[in-house]
Amino acid sequence: MSSIREFAPAKVNLTLRVEGRQADGYHRLASLTTFASIGDTLTFEPGLPREIVVSGPFASALSANTTTLDAVFDLLAAHAPGVALGRVHLEKTLPVAAGLGGGSADAAALIRAIRRASPEAAAAVYWPAIAARVGADVPVCLGSRPVWMTGVGHDLADLPGGLAPLSAVLVNPLAPVPGDKTARVFRALGAGPVPPGSLPQAAPAFADRAALLDFMRATGNDLEAPAAGVVPEIRQVLSALTDQAGVRYAALSGAGPTCFGIVGDAAEAHRVRQSLAAAHPDWWIAAVTFG
Repeated sequence: MSSIREFAPAKVNLTLRVEGRQADGYHRLASLTTFASIGDTLTFEPGLPREIVVSGPFASALSANTTTLDAVFDLLAAHAPGVALGRVHLEKTLPVAAGLGGGSADAAALIRAIRRASPEAAAAVYWPAIAARVGADVPVCLGSRPVWMTGVGHDLADLPGGLAPLSAVLVNPLAPVPGDKTARVFRALGAGPVPPGSLPQAAPAFADRAALLDFMRATGNDLEAPAAGVVPEIRQVLSALTDQAGVRYAALSGAGPTCFGIVGDAAEAHRVRQSLAAAHPDWWIAAVTFG
């Protein structure tokens, strides 16, 4: 069979509320989640010996740690022996440990590629369960569409009326990030137990783009302050974004350190990207669309 290519778009948390810590230690979240027009590219060659090769601008930062891709292969070998495994070439375009769900997006792309390679055997596999066992963000990345994400990240609801496309700039300071960054951020947040009897918030609906931006401003990201304590450069990035003319709203994605700035249109996104790149040539900056 010929090779199969899958795009693994960056996941962006437009909002993120932490509702509390469950008895099992996991945090219950509510997040308006979307995907960007930039991401990694995965090529799958079914039937070849199992191998994972990584190239691209952030290949070295991955340090041969392909845990999520290995987990996909291991789970399918154990629970879906009829599907074809093979060789993977990952072109790593996204920064690593960036708050963009890169590893989860790559794993989801591999699941989609394997599913395409073995359509008959794939029909007998419950793919959302495989995705959930690989990692908390893999189910949302499997669909790679705007959703309202609740629970520990596995409960996904489509948005009533959808999500209007947004032009934006993604900025990562490429600062050193501790290996346990996310765990440190949640420890710094210090969330209490989930209130007894609390129910997940229903998926919000937005009459227009202005209503969407109002919701984002009112909700924010609960991890922003603790993440800035772990990676202080986040504050500099947010300040640089908000100082740019044309940026309507700026916030952190996930546990960071990547931040985003919402602008009016694609031309404005490119102008902001160029301005920031001139002032901060050592940062990773991309003009993108969401939705």
